[in-house]
Amino acid sequence: MMQRIGRQLAAALLLLTANAAMAQVQVQNAQLRLLPGDLPAAGYFTLTNTGAEPVALNGAQSDMFGQIMIHRSTQENGLARMQHIDQVRIPASGILAFAPGGYHLMLMQRQKPLALGDQIAITLQFADGQTLPVTFTAVPPGAN
Repeated sequence: MMQRIGRQLAAALLLLTANAAMAQVQVQNAQLRLLPGDLPAAGYFTLTNTGAEPVALNGAQSDMFGQIMIHRSTQENGLARMQHIDQVRIPASGILAFAPGGYHLMLMQRQKPLALGDQIAITLQFADGQTLPVTFTAVPPGAN
């Protein structure tokens, strides 16, 4: 009996620690820019890490899309490039913006039609196994 209670307390402490770690990461201005038809959408948002340790975002998942990847857009010698990124780090007490011309989520294989104003659930996945559910709002391609 005592051993079972000890395991339950350890599991609860682990859950509290995990929740505290994700409480240090905040998301603002989560937008999903829709393109017509089956073209990929782009996810933009700002991640703020209020904690004393860096965190690393290494993916995202949503029932609305078959595949979500982290990409980074760059300009090199006048040419626009897009590169797949495995992981982005948000430093302690740091901010990282996912914005046009830089980092973004590339959302592919839409599972059903979306309309402007729709709310889309996307779960951000961190390198330490933590996840953070975020609600993105569908906006037109040129939205700010």
